[in-house]
Amino acid sequence: MNASLTRRILAGIALSLSLPALPAMAQDAAAEAQPAKPARWSIAIHGGAGTMSRDAMTPEKEADYRAALDRGLAAGIAVLERGGSALDAVVAVVTTLEDDPRFNAGRGAVFTWDGTNSLDAAIMDGRTRKAGAVAGLTRTKNPVLAARAVMEKGPHVFLTGEGAEQFAREAGIEAVDPAYFYTQERWDQLQKLKGQQLTAFDVEGKFGTVGAVAVDNNGHVAAATSTGGLTGKRWGRIGDAPVIGAGTYADDRACAVSATGTGEYFIRLGVAHEICVRLRFAGESAQVAADTVMTELGEMGGDGGVIVVTPDGQAVYSFNTPGMYRGRANSEGLREVAIFREDGPGGIAPPKAAEPAAAEPAPAETKAAPKIEPVL
Repeated sequence: MNASLTRRILAGIALSLSLPALPAMAQDAAAEAQPAKPARWSIAIHGGAGTMSRDAMTPEKEADYRAALDRGLAAGIAVLERGGSALDAVVAVVTTLEDDPRFNAGRGAVFTWDGTNSLDAAIMDGRTRKAGAVAGLTRTKNPVLAARAVMEKGPHVFLTGEGAEQFAREAGIEAVDPAYFYTQERWDQLQKLKGQQLTAFDVEGKFGTVGAVAVDNNGHVAAATSTGGLTGKRWGRIGDAPVIGAGTYADDRACAVSATGTGEYFIRLGVAHEICVRLRFAGESAQVAADTVMTELGEMGGDGGVIVVTPDGQAVYSFNTPGMYRGRANSEGLREVAIFREDGPGGIAPPKAAEPAAAEPAPAETKAAPKIEPVL
């Protein structure tokens, strides 16, 4: 075989060996040319729903609440903008609102009939569908952190009372003196309720709860809710906020929901889970699902609202009350806070209640409330 033929054969072999690599090289080059997928996150928050109206709120108080909502929203945005998880974002929001005495959660919690504060919270991770909840806390500074510890560090989902307090301490969650939660406004509301035999809604004008839902850059959703419950609540009453599926729920296959309102009705309807089910199995949009469930809640006799976020970035509100403290933001530039129905979307016509909520029976004895000096 002459040298020329040998060279041609070797060249052919080399060419055949290099051909399989060409498509891979082309794919690598195409991948490098593709722009990075833009970050896409979304978040919604609430601070309670009720009879808020401009006529009953001074401009100064309105501005104060809008600023407080914006601080809570900013805490969640900061987490999501740096690529943090939806779980961290909702915790950042709720702890911020728990520390603000304007809201009925944490520092601003209402008083029970016995003149104490009893705090509830829940959290859920839509990626794993793990959840944690606590109720009846009296010394834990941020109940949402205790709920997260239950979810991440313990074998259970729901803890109450002294057991929940003990678990929170063992998990390193900060404890405070119960006097930390006392505010003059909440104390005065209890005295008014007991003195005039009113309901919690009569003295507050709203259902006090705080919550947040978010989807992060990876498409994972999360929800968290925290509350002080109802002014003058008795018998260890627990509402929907810490009940997984009622006031709090998250599932990457559907959405994340946090609720506020007449908790007994939210529990009976399983509001948060019901909304997620409608998205997952009926293919409804977040707004349609939320409005449908809230309408049904109203027909049963319940009032309140929900915030919902989906893995594709929808962030909506739905409420059947005159107003709801609320806000939302996303990676595409949306950022808003609102209070009144006329501020924007979310309000649905309050239907006539088919089954009015029964008033609590008057207590057998009406001794004066214990004298507690609020620490401001």
